[in-house]
Amino acid sequence: MIRIVIADDHPIVRDGLKKIISDEVDMEVVGEAGTALELFGVLKKNPCDVVILDIAMPGMSGIDALGKLHSESPGLPVLVLSIHPENQYALRTIRAGASGYLSKDAAPQELTHALQKIANGGRYISPSLAERIIDRMEGAPQLLHDRLSDREFEIMKLIAAGQGITEIALKLHLSPKTVSTYRTRILLKMDMRNNADMTRYCMGNDLL
Repeated sequence: MIRIVIADDHPIVRDGLKKIISDEVDMEVVGEAGTALELFGVLKKNPCDVVILDIAMPGMSGIDALGKLHSESPGLPVLVLSIHPENQYALRTIRAGASGYLSKDAAPQELTHALQKIANGGRYISPSLAERIIDRMEGAPQLLHDRLSDREFEIMKLIAAGQGITEIALKLHLSPKTVSTYRTRILLKMDMRNNADMTRYCMGNDLL
């Protein structure tokens, strides 16, 4: 029996995932969490074989949670399930220690296949993501936003979406000064002048 813990801040998503999993004879949900911080408490009480993790949750982000999970439970497979397209977060989550990445618009059969595969020690990536990884290995040109750290990438997307420094600071539990410092680093790394440049870049690369 594959024991699964679900971490997603939307109860309706968790309920949908539980229904899909309950239809499988070799899987069961043993715990659920609405935030990344809550997830660690759930894992202490409910040992599991796989974690399904949303990348965008309040408080600690999914990327940060991946790092903490990898440090505290290095052998625990994590399937990232996200509303964000692969070109935004898939490679970042794999590098951060995820065993797989799946879009929330995937078919239920694809979800159960991914869970079975990573529970048995494998990795799950879509054919399109596999092609991107091969392109990187073969020296394909690096995209500008690949220069950014995970936190810088997250802040760039928020700025490009029109959020202000104070709003971002509250959302990410950072000080406004820290967010401003990140903004300066982003502009330097991306060779940009202002927020409008970030917005144009994000829109042109389907990052919003």
